[in-house]
Amino acid sequence: MVCLPQYQRPQRPAPARVTSQDTARSAGVVRVAVVMRIGMGTTCVYPLGVETAFRTAAELGYDGVEVMVTRDDRTQSAEPLRRLAERYGTRILSVHAPVLLLTHFVWGRDPGLKLERSAELAAELGADTVVVHPPFRWQSGYAEDFLDLVRSTAARTGVTVAVENMFPWKVAGRSMAGYVPHWNPVGMDCDAVTLDFSHAALSGVDGLDLANRLGVRLRHIHLCDGSGPLDDSRVFDEHLIPGRGSQPVAEVLRSLAASGWDGSIVAEVNTRKARDAGERAAMLRETLEFARVNIAGGAPEDERATSLGPAAAPGRSRTARSPLRSGGRRRSR
Repeated sequence: MVCLPQYQRPQRPAPARVTSQDTARSAGVVRVAVVMRIGMGTTCVYPLGVETAFRTAAELGYDGVEVMVTRDDRTQSAEPLRRLAERYGTRILSVHAPVLLLTHFVWGRDPGLKLERSAELAAELGADTVVVHPPFRWQSGYAEDFLDLVRSTAARTGVTVAVENMFPWKVAGRSMAGYVPHWNPVGMDCDAVTLDFSHAALSGVDGLDLANRLGVRLRHIHLCDGSGPLDDSRVFDEHLIPGRGSQPVAEVLRSLAASGWDGSIVAEVNTRKARDAGERAAMLRETLEFARVNIAGGAPEDERATSLGPAAAPGRSRTARSPLRSGGRRRSR
């Protein structure tokens, strides 16, 4: 029998801390720190497996992982995911429901059941968010009940269900509605939204404007970038490294940090063009550093984290206010 050595997670900086409120106590006023966590999606190492994603996130110093539920059995149940988190000394921050065309048959064909099972999995793992896409236009029955199902699933499981912004489809030079009720969740009657910058770029939407319009409903970020709107020469969802596209990613992160926003920022970048593991790691390290630098740039000087060591999990406030300050420069990187 061969005994594998226990994985030793390298030391890394603690999550960026941004003070959001004062709490009065008998001994005086105590500053309460809110932690803005920076995670890595398992899709960042696609087509490599889920264990590679956990190991990579831990080695690079991410605060946790977002698990995309796929045909890999290990992504579909809590116990193997919990073992991976324990082995690599990390945590699962969020779960992405299996809503891609490639995951059509995962957990059957009922998209409502997929959403419910994703939320139950997240709750069992201690993850606080499930990311879900709006229904495809051909899922008419699911679309009719989608917003009610989002709300009831969140209430039943205690997990935030954050609807992700998508983009219009273009066929033969003409735009068509691929999602119902819409690809843009701004007008949807839902309590929580995920902002994906690559999708914003494809749809010709400014990410900072979208974030401002969402206000307190913005609960989750997919950290990436995109070069521009969908057209006949650009048909792919790019998921560029942040700062390499046209979206005001830095401005959004700085504004969120300045406001004491307490959601999660999860890297979702395309590394498939990496020639080897070292190049992939460099791309993901650049993404993490981009987030850290801009979060620190938005936090007041005396509230920036400087300590080293494993991530802590202090209490998180949910102050009912807009996460962004008005104004600010655009597109600095």
